[in-house]
Amino acid sequence: MIQEDKTVKITVAGTGYVGLVAGVCFAEKGHDVTCVDVDENKVKMMESGKSPIYEEGLEELMQKNNATGRLHYTTDYKSAYKDADAIFIGVGTPEQPDGSANLSYIATVSRQIAESVEQDCLVVVKSTVPVGTNDKVEQFIRDFLTRDVKIEVASNPEFLAQGSAVHDTLHAARIIIGTESKEAEAKLKKIYEPFGLPIVSVNRRSAEMIKYACNDFLALKISYMNDIANLCELVGADIDAVAEGMSYDARIGAKFLNAGVGYGGSCFPKDTKALKYLATQNGYRLRTVEAAVDVNAEQKTKLFHKASNRMITFQNLKVAVLGLAFKAGTDDLREAPSLDNVQLLLESGADIYAYDPVAADNFKKKYPEGQIEKGAIHYVQTPEEALDGANICFIFTEWGEIKAIAPEMFKEKMQIPLVYDGRNIFSIEAMKNAGVEYYSIGR
Repeated sequence: MIQEDKTVKITVAGTGYVGLVAGVCFAEKGHDVTCVDVDENKVKMMESGKSPIYEEGLEELMQKNNATGRLHYTTDYKSAYKDADAIFIGVGTPEQPDGSANLSYIATVSRQIAESVEQDCLVVVKSTVPVGTNDKVEQFIRDFLTRDVKIEVASNPEFLAQGSAVHDTLHAARIIIGTESKEAEAKLKKIYEPFGLPIVSVNRRSAEMIKYACNDFLALKISYMNDIANLCELVGADIDAVAEGMSYDARIGAKFLNAGVGYGGSCFPKDTKALKYLATQNGYRLRTVEAAVDVNAEQKTKLFHKASNRMITFQNLKVAVLGLAFKAGTDDLREAPSLDNVQLLLESGADIYAYDPVAADNFKKKYPEGQIEKGAIHYVQTPEEALDGANICFIFTEWGEIKAIAPEMFKEKMQIPLVYDGRNIFSIEAMKNAGVEYYSIGR
Protein backbone atom coordinates (compact mmCIF):
# COMPACT_ATOMS: atom_id res chain seq x y z
CA MET A 1 0.00 0.00 0.00
CA ILE A 2 1.39 3.39 -1.05
CA GLN A 3 1.41 5.87 1.80
CA GLU A 4 -0.05 9.28 1.01
CA ASP A 5 2.51 12.09 0.95
CA LYS A 6 1.44 14.58 3.60
CA THR A 7 4.04 17.19 2.63
CA VAL A 8 2.54 20.46 1.41
CA LYS A 9 4.53 23.10 -0.51
CA ILE A 10 3.99 26.27 1.50
CA THR A 11 5.10 29.84 0.92
CA VAL A 12 4.95 32.35 3.77
CA ALA A 13 4.82 36.07 2.99
CA GLY A 14 6.49 38.11 5.71
CA THR A 15 9.12 37.07 8.26
CA GLY A 16 8.07 38.91 11.39
CA TYR A 17 6.78 37.20 14.51
CA VAL A 18 3.76 35.73 12.74
CA GLY A 19 5.27 34.73 9.41
CA LEU A 20 8.69 33.46 10.47
CA VAL A 21 7.43 31.44 13.44
CA ALA A 22 4.69 29.90 11.30
CA GLY A 23 7.11 29.05 8.49
CA VAL A 24 9.68 27.47 10.78
CA CYS A 25 7.02 25.42 12.58
CA PHE A 26 5.48 24.22 9.29
CA ALA A 27 8.95 23.04 8.23
CA GLU A 28 9.45 21.36 11.59
CA LYS A 29 6.27 19.37 10.92
CA GLY A 30 7.56 18.14 7.58
CA HIS A 31 6.27 20.64 5.03
CA ASP A 32 8.42 22.28 2.34
CA VAL A 33 8.47 25.97 3.24
CA THR A 34 9.73 29.11 1.53
CA CYS A 35 9.71 32.37 3.48
CA VAL A 36 9.50 35.58 1.46
CA ASP A 37 10.79 38.96 2.59
CA VAL A 38 11.68 42.15 0.71
CA ASP A 39 14.85 42.72 2.76
CA GLU A 40 17.87 41.00 1.16
CA ASN A 41 20.04 41.41 4.27
CA LYS A 42 17.34 39.81 6.39
CA VAL A 43 17.10 36.89 3.96
CA LYS A 44 20.87 36.37 4.08
CA MET A 45 20.77 36.47 7.88
CA MET A 46 18.05 33.81 7.98
CA GLU A 47 19.88 31.65 5.44
CA SER A 48 22.88 31.68 7.79
CA GLY A 49 20.65 30.42 10.60
CA LYS A 50 20.32 33.72 12.44
CA SER A 51 16.89 34.91 13.53
CA PRO A 52 16.05 38.60 12.96
CA ILE A 53 13.85 38.54 16.08
CA TYR A 54 14.57 37.37 19.60
CA GLU A 55 12.35 34.40 20.33
CA GLU A 56 13.18 31.40 22.49
CA GLY A 57 13.86 28.23 20.49
CA LEU A 58 13.33 29.87 17.09
CA GLU A 59 16.93 30.07 15.95
CA GLU A 60 17.61 26.43 16.85
CA LEU A 61 14.62 25.26 14.78
CA MET A 62 15.68 27.51 11.89
CA GLN A 63 19.14 25.96 11.83
CA LYS A 64 17.72 22.44 12.10
CA ASN A 65 15.27 22.88 9.22
CA ASN A 66 17.69 24.89 7.09
CA ALA A 67 19.96 21.84 7.29
CA THR A 68 17.20 19.41 6.28
CA GLY A 69 16.41 21.49 3.18
CA ARG A 70 12.77 21.95 4.19
CA LEU A 71 13.17 25.67 4.94
CA HIS A 72 14.13 28.28 2.35
CA TYR A 73 14.25 32.09 2.21
CA THR A 74 14.01 34.44 -0.75
CA THR A 75 13.19 37.93 -1.98
CA ASP A 76 11.95 36.49 -5.28
CA TYR A 77 8.24 36.35 -4.55
CA LYS A 78 7.33 35.42 -8.13
CA SER A 79 9.15 32.09 -8.01
CA ALA A 80 8.00 31.48 -4.43
CA TYR A 81 4.32 32.02 -5.24
CA LYS A 82 4.02 30.49 -8.69
CA ASP A 83 3.78 26.81 -7.74
CA ALA A 84 2.90 26.89 -4.05
CA ASP A 85 0.08 24.67 -2.79
CA ALA A 86 -0.69 27.22 -0.07
CA ILE A 87 0.47 30.76 0.56
CA PHE A 88 0.27 32.10 4.10
CA ILE A 89 0.18 35.88 4.52
CA GLY A 90 1.87 36.98 7.74
CA VAL A 91 2.67 40.63 7.06
CA GLY A 92 1.97 43.45 9.49
CA THR A 93 -1.32 45.32 9.84
CA PRO A 94 -0.11 48.32 11.86
CA GLU A 95 -2.41 50.71 13.61
CA GLN A 96 -3.33 53.93 11.80
CA PRO A 97 -3.90 57.25 13.62
CA ASP A 98 -7.68 56.67 13.74
CA GLY A 99 -7.24 53.19 15.24
CA SER A 100 -8.03 51.30 12.05
CA ALA A 101 -5.72 48.61 10.66
CA ASN A 102 -3.38 49.51 7.82
CA LEU A 103 -4.03 46.86 5.16
CA SER A 104 -1.58 48.18 2.56
CA TYR A 105 0.91 45.34 3.14
CA ILE A 106 -1.88 42.78 2.78
CA ALA A 107 -2.92 44.45 -0.49
CA THR A 108 0.63 44.48 -1.86
CA VAL A 109 1.15 40.79 -1.18
CA SER A 110 -2.31 39.91 -2.54
CA ARG A 111 -1.57 41.62 -5.86
CA GLN A 112 1.84 39.94 -6.07
CA ILE A 113 0.17 36.58 -5.52
CA ALA A 114 -2.46 37.30 -8.17
CA GLU A 115 0.18 38.19 -10.75
CA SER A 116 2.49 35.26 -9.91
CA VAL A 117 0.48 32.08 -9.23
CA GLU A 118 0.51 29.50 -12.01
CA GLN A 119 -1.62 26.79 -10.40
CA ASP A 120 -4.65 26.45 -8.15
CA CYS A 121 -3.74 27.73 -4.71
CA LEU A 122 -5.09 28.29 -1.22
CA VAL A 123 -4.22 31.71 0.20
CA VAL A 124 -4.33 31.80 3.99
CA VAL A 125 -4.36 35.06 5.93
CA LYS A 126 -2.64 34.68 9.31
CA SER A 127 -2.32 38.43 9.86
CA THR A 128 -4.85 40.00 12.21
CA VAL A 129 -7.36 41.76 9.98
CA PRO A 130 -10.77 43.44 10.49
CA VAL A 131 -13.82 41.25 10.02
CA GLY A 132 -14.65 41.00 6.33
CA THR A 133 -11.10 41.60 5.09
CA ASN A 134 -10.66 38.06 3.77
CA ASP A 135 -13.69 38.52 1.53
CA LYS A 136 -12.01 41.60 0.06
CA VAL A 137 -8.65 39.82 -0.27
CA GLU A 138 -10.25 37.00 -2.26
CA GLN A 139 -12.00 39.43 -4.61
CA PHE A 140 -8.85 41.56 -4.91
CA ILE A 141 -6.74 38.56 -5.92
CA ARG A 142 -9.32 37.40 -8.44
CA ASP A 143 -9.50 40.92 -9.91
CA PHE A 144 -5.77 40.90 -10.61
CA LEU A 145 -5.27 37.25 -11.65
CA THR A 146 -3.22 36.93 -14.82
CA ARG A 147 -3.80 33.20 -15.33
CA ASP A 148 -6.79 30.88 -15.37
CA VAL A 149 -6.32 29.34 -11.91
CA LYS A 150 -8.58 28.82 -8.94
CA ILE A 151 -7.80 30.83 -5.81
CA GLU A 152 -9.54 30.47 -2.47
CA VAL A 153 -8.83 32.55 0.62
CA ALA A 154 -8.99 31.22 4.18
CA SER A 155 -8.55 32.81 7.59
CA ASN A 156 -6.15 31.22 10.06
CA PRO A 157 -5.44 33.68 12.89
CA GLU A 158 -2.47 33.13 15.18
CA PHE A 159 -2.64 33.09 18.96
CA LEU A 160 1.04 33.07 19.84
CA ALA A 161 2.50 35.12 22.66
CA GLN A 162 5.84 36.82 22.16
CA GLY A 163 8.45 35.12 24.26
CA SER A 164 6.77 31.72 23.84
CA ALA A 165 5.77 31.91 20.17
CA VAL A 166 7.38 28.65 19.04
CA HIS A 167 5.86 26.67 21.90
CA ASP A 168 2.49 28.35 21.38
CA THR A 169 2.50 27.35 17.71
CA LEU A 170 3.60 23.75 18.16
CA HIS A 171 1.44 23.17 21.25
CA ALA A 172 -1.54 25.45 20.61
CA ALA A 173 -4.75 24.96 22.57
CA ARG A 174 -6.56 24.93 19.22
CA ILE A 175 -6.16 25.84 15.57
CA ILE A 176 -8.80 28.22 14.20
CA ILE A 177 -9.56 27.92 10.49
CA GLY A 178 -12.11 30.00 8.63
CA THR A 179 -13.14 28.80 5.19
CA GLU A 180 -16.00 29.14 2.71
CA SER A 181 -15.72 25.73 1.06
CA LYS A 182 -15.16 22.10 2.04
CA GLU A 183 -12.18 21.96 -0.32
CA ALA A 184 -10.39 24.85 1.40
CA GLU A 185 -11.22 23.37 4.80
CA ALA A 186 -9.75 20.01 3.78
CA LYS A 187 -6.53 21.62 2.51
CA LEU A 188 -5.99 23.53 5.74
CA LYS A 189 -6.72 20.47 7.84
CA LYS A 190 -4.13 18.52 5.83
CA ILE A 191 -1.53 21.22 6.54
CA TYR A 192 -2.23 21.09 10.26
CA GLU A 193 -2.71 17.33 10.55
CA PRO A 194 0.96 16.70 11.56
CA PHE A 195 0.54 19.09 14.51
CA GLY A 196 -2.01 16.77 16.14
CA LEU A 197 -3.94 19.68 17.65
CA PRO A 198 -7.68 20.36 17.99
CA ILE A 199 -9.06 22.24 14.98
CA VAL A 200 -12.03 24.59 15.21
CA SER A 201 -13.49 25.09 11.74
CA VAL A 202 -15.77 28.11 11.20
CA ASN A 203 -16.57 30.55 8.41
CA ARG A 204 -14.09 33.27 7.52
CA ARG A 205 -15.74 36.17 9.30
CA SER A 206 -16.14 34.18 12.50
CA ALA A 207 -12.45 33.27 12.42
CA GLU A 208 -11.51 36.92 12.00
CA MET A 209 -13.74 37.87 14.93
CA ILE A 210 -12.41 35.07 17.16
CA LYS A 211 -8.94 36.61 16.95
CA TYR A 212 -10.11 40.05 18.02
CA ALA A 213 -12.53 38.70 20.63
CA CYS A 214 -9.76 36.65 22.29
CA ASN A 215 -7.12 39.37 22.35
CA ASP A 216 -9.52 42.05 23.50
CA PHE A 217 -10.90 39.82 26.26
CA LEU A 218 -7.38 39.33 27.61
CA ALA A 219 -6.73 43.06 27.38
CA LEU A 220 -9.97 43.65 29.28
CA LYS A 221 -8.84 41.21 31.96
CA ILE A 222 -5.51 42.99 32.39
CA SER A 223 -7.10 46.44 32.55
CA TYR A 224 -9.72 45.19 35.00
CA MET A 225 -7.03 43.87 37.34
CA ASN A 226 -5.10 47.13 37.08
CA ASP A 227 -8.26 49.06 37.89
CA ILE A 228 -8.86 46.83 40.92
CA ALA A 229 -5.19 47.24 41.92
CA ASN A 230 -5.56 51.01 41.92
CA LEU A 231 -8.60 50.69 44.17
CA CYS A 232 -6.71 48.25 46.42
CA GLU A 233 -4.12 50.94 47.11
CA LEU A 234 -6.84 53.35 48.19
CA VAL A 235 -8.67 50.95 50.50
CA GLY A 236 -5.69 49.05 51.92
CA ALA A 237 -6.15 45.70 50.15
CA ASP A 238 -3.34 43.69 48.50
CA ILE A 239 -3.85 42.96 44.78
CA ASP A 240 -1.62 39.86 44.96
CA ALA A 241 -3.85 38.36 47.63
CA VAL A 242 -6.95 39.38 45.71
CA ALA A 243 -5.60 37.78 42.51
CA GLU A 244 -4.73 34.57 44.35
CA GLY A 245 -8.24 34.34 45.70
CA MET A 246 -9.72 34.94 42.26
CA SER A 247 -7.43 32.41 40.56
CA TYR A 248 -9.12 29.42 42.18
CA ASP A 249 -12.41 30.29 40.51
CA ALA A 250 -12.57 28.13 37.39
CA ARG A 251 -14.89 30.65 35.76
CA ILE A 252 -12.12 33.27 35.97
CA GLY A 253 -8.91 31.29 35.61
CA ALA A 254 -5.43 31.99 36.94
CA LYS A 255 -3.87 33.72 33.92
CA PHE A 256 -3.70 37.45 33.18
CA LEU A 257 -4.45 38.42 36.77
CA ASN A 258 -1.13 40.16 37.43
CA ALA A 259 -1.41 43.88 38.04
CA GLY A 260 1.25 46.18 36.63
CA VAL A 261 1.94 49.18 34.43
CA GLY A 262 -0.28 48.06 31.59
CA TYR A 263 -0.10 45.89 28.50
CA GLY A 264 2.05 46.54 25.44
CA GLY A 265 3.34 44.62 22.45
CA SER A 266 2.15 44.16 18.91
CA CYS A 267 -1.32 42.77 19.62
CA PHE A 268 -3.35 44.07 22.53
CA PRO A 269 -2.94 47.83 21.95
CA LYS A 270 -3.52 47.53 18.21
CA ASP A 271 -6.34 45.01 18.38
CA THR A 272 -8.36 46.83 21.04
CA LYS A 273 -8.24 50.02 19.00
CA ALA A 274 -9.04 48.17 15.77
CA LEU A 275 -12.11 46.47 17.25
CA LYS A 276 -13.23 49.76 18.76
CA TYR A 277 -12.89 51.35 15.31
CA LEU A 278 -14.76 48.48 13.63
CA ALA A 279 -17.63 48.87 16.07
CA THR A 280 -17.78 52.62 15.47
CA GLN A 281 -17.84 52.09 11.71
CA ASN A 282 -20.86 49.86 12.21
CA GLY A 283 -22.68 52.33 14.42
CA TYR A 284 -21.95 50.56 17.71
CA ARG A 285 -19.92 51.43 20.82
CA LEU A 286 -17.89 48.71 22.53
CA ARG A 287 -17.91 50.40 25.92
CA THR A 288 -15.96 47.64 27.65
CA VAL A 289 -13.13 47.77 25.10
CA GLU A 290 -13.08 51.57 25.23
CA ALA A 291 -12.68 51.35 29.00
CA ALA A 292 -9.78 48.89 28.66
CA VAL A 293 -7.98 51.24 26.27
CA ASP A 294 -8.46 54.22 28.61
CA VAL A 295 -7.37 52.34 31.74
CA ASN A 296 -4.25 51.03 30.01
CA ALA A 297 -3.24 54.46 28.73
CA GLU A 298 -3.37 55.89 32.25
CA GLN A 299 -1.74 52.86 33.88
CA LYS A 300 1.48 53.06 31.88
CA THR A 301 2.71 56.23 33.58
CA LYS A 302 1.12 55.67 36.99
CA LEU A 303 4.46 55.09 38.73
CA PHE A 304 6.12 58.09 37.08
CA HIS A 305 3.40 60.38 38.41
CA LYS A 306 3.56 58.70 41.82
CA ALA A 307 7.33 59.29 41.87
CA SER A 308 6.86 62.89 40.71
CA ASN A 309 4.75 63.52 43.80
CA ARG A 310 7.53 62.08 45.96
CA MET A 311 10.43 63.98 44.34
CA ILE A 312 10.87 67.74 43.95
CA THR A 313 12.49 67.21 40.57
CA PHE A 314 14.18 64.60 38.33
CA GLN A 315 16.63 67.21 37.04
CA ASN A 316 20.21 65.87 37.23
CA LEU A 317 19.11 62.78 39.19
CA LYS A 318 20.56 59.40 38.28
CA VAL A 319 17.57 57.22 37.41
CA ALA A 320 17.97 53.46 37.02
CA VAL A 321 15.56 51.90 34.53
CA LEU A 322 15.42 48.12 34.73
CA GLY A 323 13.68 46.48 31.76
CA LEU A 324 12.80 48.07 28.43
CA ALA A 325 10.93 45.35 26.50
CA PHE A 326 7.16 45.29 26.88
CA LYS A 327 7.49 41.85 28.50
CA ALA A 328 10.21 39.35 29.36
CA GLY A 329 11.31 36.91 26.67
CA THR A 330 11.24 39.35 23.75
CA ASP A 331 13.14 42.34 22.36
CA ASP A 332 9.89 43.93 21.15
CA LEU A 333 9.29 47.52 22.26
CA ARG A 334 5.95 48.14 20.61
CA GLU A 335 3.73 50.01 23.09
CA ALA A 336 6.19 49.17 25.89
CA PRO A 337 5.51 51.17 29.09
CA SER A 338 9.22 51.99 29.23
CA LEU A 339 8.86 54.22 26.17
CA ASP A 340 6.29 56.53 27.77
CA ASN A 341 8.17 56.71 31.04
CA VAL A 342 11.63 57.27 29.58
CA GLN A 343 10.27 60.11 27.46
CA LEU A 344 8.75 61.79 30.53
CA LEU A 345 11.95 61.27 32.51
CA LEU A 346 14.09 62.79 29.75
CA GLU A 347 11.76 65.77 29.47
CA SER A 348 12.16 66.17 33.23
CA GLY A 349 15.96 66.29 32.99
CA ALA A 350 16.76 62.82 34.36
CA ASP A 351 20.12 61.13 33.79
CA ILE A 352 18.92 57.62 32.89
CA TYR A 353 20.95 54.41 33.16
CA ALA A 354 18.97 51.70 31.39
CA TYR A 355 19.35 47.92 31.49
CA ASP A 356 17.67 45.22 29.42
CA PRO A 357 19.27 41.85 28.54
CA VAL A 358 18.00 41.81 24.92
CA ALA A 359 16.01 44.95 24.03
CA ALA A 360 18.64 47.63 24.61
CA ASP A 361 19.80 47.69 20.98
CA ASN A 362 16.25 48.24 19.76
CA PHE A 363 15.75 50.96 22.37
CA LYS A 364 18.90 52.73 21.16
CA LYS A 365 17.25 53.15 17.75
CA LYS A 366 14.55 55.26 19.42
CA TYR A 367 16.73 56.86 22.08
CA PRO A 368 20.41 57.00 21.03
CA GLU A 369 22.89 57.10 23.88
CA GLY A 370 23.68 60.57 25.16
CA GLN A 371 21.90 63.88 25.68
CA ILE A 372 18.17 63.89 24.76
CA GLU A 373 15.66 66.61 25.63
CA LYS A 374 16.72 68.04 29.00
CA GLY A 375 18.16 64.74 30.19
CA ALA A 376 20.44 61.95 29.00
CA ILE A 377 20.33 58.18 28.58
CA HIS A 378 23.07 55.58 28.96
CA TYR A 379 22.89 51.80 28.42
CA VAL A 380 24.58 49.40 30.82
CA GLN A 381 25.35 45.69 30.79
CA THR A 382 24.12 44.72 34.26
CA PRO A 383 21.40 45.79 36.70
CA GLU A 384 24.13 46.56 39.23
CA GLU A 385 25.66 49.18 36.90
CA ALA A 386 22.29 50.86 36.54
CA LEU A 387 21.73 50.90 40.31
CA ASP A 388 25.21 52.13 41.24
CA GLY A 389 24.76 55.57 42.82
CA ALA A 390 21.17 55.90 41.56
CA ASN A 391 18.72 58.23 43.25
CA ILE A 392 15.65 56.33 42.10
CA CYS A 393 14.87 53.08 40.26
CA PHE A 394 11.97 52.14 37.97
CA ILE A 395 11.25 48.51 36.99
CA PHE A 396 9.25 47.98 33.77
CA THR A 397 10.00 44.38 32.70
CA GLU A 398 10.01 41.17 34.76
CA TRP A 399 13.25 39.68 33.39
CA GLY A 400 14.82 36.85 35.40
CA GLU A 401 17.99 38.91 35.77
CA ILE A 402 15.95 41.62 37.48
CA LYS A 403 13.98 39.19 39.63
CA ALA A 404 17.29 37.76 40.83
CA ILE A 405 18.42 41.03 42.42
CA ALA A 406 18.60 40.68 46.20
CA PRO A 407 16.63 43.42 48.00
CA GLU A 408 19.81 44.30 49.88
CA MET A 409 21.45 45.21 46.57
CA PHE A 410 19.20 48.25 46.16
CA LYS A 411 20.23 49.51 49.60
CA GLU A 412 23.90 48.76 48.96
CA LYS A 413 24.21 50.21 45.46
CA MET A 414 21.80 53.14 45.35
CA GLN A 415 22.50 56.56 46.82
CA ILE A 416 18.81 56.73 47.71
CA PRO A 417 17.20 53.24 47.91
CA LEU A 418 13.92 54.32 46.29
CA VAL A 419 12.28 51.75 43.99
CA TYR A 420 9.12 51.95 41.86
CA ASP A 421 8.27 48.44 40.69
CA GLY A 422 5.82 48.26 37.78
CA ARG A 423 5.72 44.45 37.80
CA ASN A 424 5.31 43.68 41.52
CA ILE A 425 8.45 41.54 41.45
CA PHE A 426 9.59 41.98 45.02
CA SER A 427 8.09 41.23 48.40
CA ILE A 428 7.03 44.36 50.26
CA GLU A 429 8.27 42.87 53.54
CA ALA A 430 11.65 41.85 52.08
CA MET A 431 12.24 45.30 50.62
CA LYS A 432 11.22 46.98 53.87
CA ASN A 433 13.53 44.72 55.88
CA ALA A 434 16.37 45.60 53.49
CA GLY A 435 15.82 49.30 54.14
CA VAL A 436 14.37 50.07 50.69
CA GLU A 437 11.59 52.60 50.14
CA TYR A 438 9.46 50.49 47.80
CA TYR A 439 6.34 51.23 45.76
CA SER A 440 4.48 48.77 43.57
CA ILE A 441 1.05 48.40 41.99
CA GLY A 442 -2.02 47.71 44.13
CA ARG A 443 -0.09 46.73 47.25
